[in-house]
Amino acid sequence: MGDLIEIRWHGRGGQGVVTASKLLAEAALEEDKYFQGLPDYGAERMGAPIRAFTRISSKPIVSYCQVTEPDVVVVLDSTLFGVVDLTEGLKKDGILLINSSASPGVLRSQSGYKGKVYSVDATAISMELLGRNLPNTPMLGALARVTCIVSKESLAREIRSKLGATMKGEIVAANISAFEKAYASVQGD
Repeated sequence: MGDLIEIRWHGRGGQGVVTASKLLAEAALEEDKYFQGLPDYGAERMGAPIRAFTRISSKPIVSYCQVTEPDVVVVLDSTLFGVVDLTEGLKKDGILLINSSASPGVLRSQSGYKGKVYSVDATAISMELLGRNLPNTPMLGALARVTCIVSKESLAREIRSKLGATMKGEIVAANISAFEKAYASVQGD
């Protein structure tokens, strides 16, 4: 990947897509990188398809628009296949990271994408550790593992800091556990 890394996030309202995008961007700040985190809410209702965008660079970022040719696409809800063109504009040497229990090979066939495909069952992880389908922190763990855009430690600190400002300690700890478990269990083909 080049100096400027562009990420497009896909999910549904209520899954933490925008929060994940912001957490990643703010972890980049901790590492003295330039960043942008841009939401794209659309209908702004629970369960509706939404997108967010993150840019990270070691140089100032001059573009202030949606990401149309991402290096990485992160999919928090695999039911968006067939509803949204998830690989639209994704660079041929990019990364497609999907929240799914399916293998990367199956997801490659389903998506038709020829680049790198990774999967992690972030829904199962979040149900087990958080008690609800909130796959954003597990997906951040998987993203940290497959991209190294920012360090695992920076992301974990950002999760602790931001979530800790508004949530109880046990909820923050459960999110860190979900982040760690996804980091360890992401699969690629």
